[in-house]
Amino acid sequence: MSGHSKWHSIKHKKGAADAKRGKIFTRHAKLIEIAAREGGGGDPSMNPRLATAIENAKIDNVPNANIDRAIKKGSGDLKGEQTVAVTYEAYGPGGAACIIECLTDNKNRTLANVRSTIEKRGSKWAESGSVLFLFDRKGVVIARGTVDEETELALIDAGAEDIETTGDVVSVTTSAKQWTHVRDLLKNAHLTIEEAGLKYVAKQEVSYSDLALAQKLMKFIETIEEDDDVSEVHTNADITEEVASQL
Repeated sequence: MSGHSKWHSIKHKKGAADAKRGKIFTRHAKLIEIAAREGGGGDPSMNPRLATAIENAKIDNVPNANIDRAIKKGSGDLKGEQTVAVTYEAYGPGGAACIIECLTDNKNRTLANVRSTIEKRGSKWAESGSVLFLFDRKGVVIARGTVDEETELALIDAGAEDIETTGDVVSVTTSAKQWTHVRDLLKNAHLTIEEAGLKYVAKQEVSYSDLALAQKLMKFIETIEEDDDVSEVHTNADITEEVASQL
């Protein structure tokens, strides 16, 4: 059972809509801007990274005007401070390794805010590289719906390495090159895609069988994710089924 998949399945089961819509829109705009600038220009037909960023934005109902503005900023047609991606590492409550992905136009501000939250929440700042080696970069597709046996076999044929189901939320982990095939297969099976792309997936996991400790970890991650510059947090925590059912 993948700690990454379990954590994300739990979050989606609880309702990712708890997040502020404004931050969701801003996160997608930043990802689109970076994709347009670094992925090969503002034409999604010529820039697969940009096409994926736009598709993910539309899943979260980001207005077309926001998408167009982000493309123009990334392409240089609109002036403004450039958004860059930075990654920080930490150990959360209970010792779980955490990778904190940020999208920011001011790295000094972001570093100060993230470090402050880590320290205030009883967690530990980790030096660069001391946590990263515990993770692989994988494709992850999260969808809502039911995967029958035929679809599950098709997912495996399409490159699925791990299939995690929590309620009606399905999280499929693939190699970095295969996730688009899995996403399209789930679409064709009439599941609703909620998230798709490259993520950090744990190679080694830390088991969380204590409810109070699991709650502390979740609160730590939720607090980190409230920062406007934080895009996503990954953890190697493996929350047991019994504890997950109480969260």
